[in-house]
Amino acid sequence: MDKYDAIFIGAGQAGPFLAARMAESGLNVALIERKFLGGTCVNAGCMPTKTLVASARAAHVARRAEDFGVKIGGRPTVDMSVVRNRASKVTMDARNGLGEWLGNLKGLAIIYGHARFTAADTVEVGDKTLTAPRIFVNVGARPVVPAFPGIGDVPYLTSTSILDVDFLPRHLAVIGGSYIGLEFAQMYRRFGSEVTIIERGPRLAPREDDDVSSAIRDILVGEGITIHLGATEIAFSGHKGNITVKADGMVHEVSHVLIATGRRPNTDDLGLEAAGVDVDERGYIRVNDRLETNVPGIWALGDCNGRGAFTHTSYNDFEIAAANLLDDEDRLVSSRVPAYALYIDPPLGRVGMTERDARAPGRNVLVSTRPMARVGRAKERDETLGFMKVVADADTKAILGATILGIEGDEAIHGFIDAMTAGTRFDELQWAVPVHPTVSELIPTLLRGLS
Repeated sequence: MDKYDAIFIGAGQAGPFLAARMAESGLNVALIERKFLGGTCVNAGCMPTKTLVASARAAHVARRAEDFGVKIGGRPTVDMSVVRNRASKVTMDARNGLGEWLGNLKGLAIIYGHARFTAADTVEVGDKTLTAPRIFVNVGARPVVPAFPGIGDVPYLTSTSILDVDFLPRHLAVIGGSYIGLEFAQMYRRFGSEVTIIERGPRLAPREDDDVSSAIRDILVGEGITIHLGATEIAFSGHKGNITVKADGMVHEVSHVLIATGRRPNTDDLGLEAAGVDVDERGYIRVNDRLETNVPGIWALGDCNGRGAFTHTSYNDFEIAAANLLDDEDRLVSSRVPAYALYIDPPLGRVGMTERDARAPGRNVLVSTRPMARVGRAKERDETLGFMKVVADADTKAILGATILGIEGDEAIHGFIDAMTAGTRFDELQWAVPVHPTVSELIPTLLRGLS
């Protein structure tokens, strides 16, 4: 039996950095990964998909060149093999860089294989048995494929397998109208595919307020994407290149199907029952505010704990665990301000509560909105779609949440993230003097609309 001070199962965006901190502090650490270093972000999430988004935007801007007085000569086309190879290179560079860094750390052993608990302090990997007083689970999540009628009889893509596509689908049906599905729908439309989104719910991006969901739909419809909402009965038939998707009596004849209906944690084959670790009904490992499981000496970090499904929340899990275990601090998951972005174009930046959530407990709420058409940067670039929205508590003047759906919204939202993290009241922030011409310069005007 190989003895370590700490064992990490999974090498996503939390485990490797905490493993490195521990190794650098003189501890003997094992990092176990069944497939690729870097987890979802590096290999099947942020890095490759946002590289594809960048290629799709380049195609979109090139097609609009004449609107800005730029003559290209002929309609731009997309070489999907180059697009795919570029995204693959970004992934490989990041993965290899991570491997080189971790591989050179004294006291850190990288072990490739499938780890399973055999006891609360012991795991097996192939023919190896490892034990440690501290074990950290950072195994991420994977796409979910519902048991739609006929789905097993047709070829389909997931958000992972579509990254290997080096051709242009004639007509792509995207099953699922949430964040992953919307990003792929727009990028493939911009690459040149006909695209249909089929969503079981009554609106796109269901976590958002109705006005945000409606604006997202308008953006995508404006680019020629067909949207079918409220599809309660979805079935498939056909074969490669000719697939029939039936939804509530409507028939969609497509060439390819992308299933983008959510993700599930990779916890079902870890032997968690042997360690006595509790999971919820969806398979997420239950943790407390310090990321500790119900079993002393076992922590769960990143997507598999259900406390955030983003790279930045996973990395913050590392920061919280490192601060508590190595820096004699007491940091809590509940202290972070929830924020995220949707990378359609224009992007959506979101922080805190939606208006719907803020009003739910009967709170005295103030709301202010402003169209992106009021933003000088947006007008100068002829990208005026979307709007800004802020929600605040009328009694305490606390900013409860904000939305920026529009050009550079994913960057401008950080003004609100920083203010909410610092506890700055909206009546204080509204007198900031932002730089002109920027997207953020409309924020004080937006806040003054709360008064």
